Amino acid sequence: MTVNSQRLLLAAAGAGGAAGGALYADDVFSTFLYDGTGSTQTITNGIDLDGEGGLVWCKSRNTTFSHVLQDTERGVGAGYLSSNLTAAENTSTLSSFNADGFTLNSDSTSNGSSYDYVSWTFRKAPGFFDIVTYTGNGVAGRTVAHNLGSVPGMIIVKNLDENEAWAVYHRSLGPTKTLFLSSTQAEFTSSTRWNDTSPTSTVFTVGTNENVNQDTKNYVAYVFAHEDQVFGTDSDESIVKCGSYAGNGSSGQIIDFGFEPQWVMIKSHTRGGNGYGWTIIDMMRIRALFADENGSESGIHGYIPSPNGIHLTNGDSNANESGESYIYMAIRRPHKPPEAGTEVFEPSAVTVSGNTARTRPFAVDLAMGADRGSSGQGFALEDRVRGFALENAVNKARKLKTAVDSAENTFQSPIVYDVYNNKLLDGDYFSGYNAIFYYFRRAPGFFDVVAFTGTGSATTVNHNLAAIPELVIIKNRETNHFWSVYVSSLSSPRTKILILSGDDQAGTSAAGTYWGNSDFTSTQISVGSFANTNSNNQGMIAYLFATLPGISKVGSYSGTGSNIGVDCGFTSGARFVLIKRTDSAGDWYVWDTARGIVGGNDPYLLLNDAVQEVTNKDYIDPLNSGFTVTSSAIADLNTSGGNYIFLAIA
Repeated sequence: MTVNSQRLLLAAAGAGGAAGGALYADDVFSTFLYDGTGSTQTITNGIDLDGEGGLVWCKSRNTTFSHVLQDTERGVGAGYLSSNLTAAENTSTLSSFNADGFTLNSDSTSNGSSYDYVSWTFRKAPGFFDIVTYTGNGVAGRTVAHNLGSVPGMIIVKNLDENEAWAVYHRSLGPTKTLFLSSTQAEFTSSTRWNDTSPTSTVFTVGTNENVNQDTKNYVAYVFAHEDQVFGTDSDESIVKCGSYAGNGSSGQIIDFGFEPQWVMIKSHTRGGNGYGWTIIDMMRIRALFADENGSESGIHGYIPSPNGIHLTNGDSNANESGESYIYMAIRRPHKPPEAGTEVFEPSAVTVSGNTARTRPFAVDLAMGADRGSSGQGFALEDRVRGFALENAVNKARKLKTAVDSAENTFQSPIVYDVYNNKLLDGDYFSGYNAIFYYFRRAPGFFDVVAFTGTGSATTVNHNLAAIPELVIIKNRETNHFWSVYVSSLSSPRTKILILSGDDQAGTSAAGTYWGNSDFTSTQISVGSFANTNSNNQGMIAYLFATLPGISKVGSYSGTGSNIGVDCGFTSGARFVLIKRTDSAGDWYVWDTARGIVGGNDPYLLLNDAVQEVTNKDYIDPLNSGFTVTSSAIADLNTSGGNYIFLAIA
């Protein structure tokens, strides 16, 4: 075991790591959106700052307040720093660092009434992040010890006493070059910042420049790791990467991080000036803020997360101009396995009122909802990966409907205006209706969402489900092609197809038509040449589900005409049930505990038809280990010899 692995296991054991000492991105980094109150406010994000230490970085999203950076090494009594300013410490905006987050005071820069904010919290952990304070001595070759346990990928240093620029070391540029966080300036060649000496796993070296080592002046250094593979269930994954790439101006540019990111900072190192700033994107917002500016967040929508990195969808100069080169730091998306179904799924039956805020127990990756009445709206879906479209300066959700084959509609009002926060706002799509919403969070072994561009020929598509998918639903986003469904329990599943937008029985086609030429794996699915699943140069979206013991079950059963107890391995019954007959025509039925799974009539809706909710049928009953299909169920659900597939969530 390496020294870093030993440190990490010890840190996890004392800091809320998972059973067995594993540590995840979820434990050491958080993006949290909040509304300012103008009075003391506690932010609970699950990051232990009190015991482990770390950095809180806040920025207003809708006004021109400066960035706010406060860290535990300097303490709550120290003033905040602003990445967009060269100024020394300001007054404090935090009143405490907590075991599960932090508490803000009433300072408007980070907590003003009527303003929206984002906070990024970095917890100290070997292999991820460290904070060092030191006093300069003005001597070239001064070494500063750190506890990262690996060679840093990026170091950001600020003089705390003087109006000096933030100096940035990045491994891709080496120790002879410097960037400045508070400026759009291109790389600067100098031996007086890093003394032409690369950092090691225990120290970094500074020169004589006042940015990093003025005699008697105090400094803080934020030290970030690079690809130290000591995180995750098997302690073999990295959660931060510092690298570089060449811009090409192409909408197809994908930057490979080796993981899907939740936070990325990008800067052109070959060119400075307006349009070449320090771009920060997080997947809670998928909008840009700039570390060197005090401006509100930008409506840039040129960034889409991919399973291995980030997809740059335009030639924006801040991230992808042809002929320019860029450095980045990326942090892996949350990847801690859930321990309960309530961590990843919630059904919610509400009467919709436009712009009513509703707090969810987790950040939502997929929201789907339907009117329960007779409006004929059917189920509509929107997800974080596809993000928003900008129409007349208003963000509109990219919506798909399960009962039709239409391409995504980006211009109707959304189910919710903001799937990027735990607090969601009702949109006017169902305004005034009694509706049912289902909220899903991506998590290893349970659920994943993948956006990809089709090739028109059999190929594989990466995913981060961390399990072999058992249920895969794919939709062509750009043209009218039916929803295609793969189910692993069907015989020869790569030759079988179900249609989510129809009631057809499972169809058969040659391998390579819908699902490609290779079996699905824990990292890839296989798609064929058909336009429904892989249309050439068109955007596709895939929703992947698997069985996660105690949380979800993808399975099948044979009908008997009598009561059938479907054992899903749960302890308190299923909160969501989806059933489809596969050997004959049959609708896609959905039930949930928000509307009622009881020992009597249970309301249901159909995914494949925009019909009014049926409330007077007793087709399923509760069962602690899963659910019961009753003897009164129709042939769509329970006839002797019938074959059925299901998805159940605890």
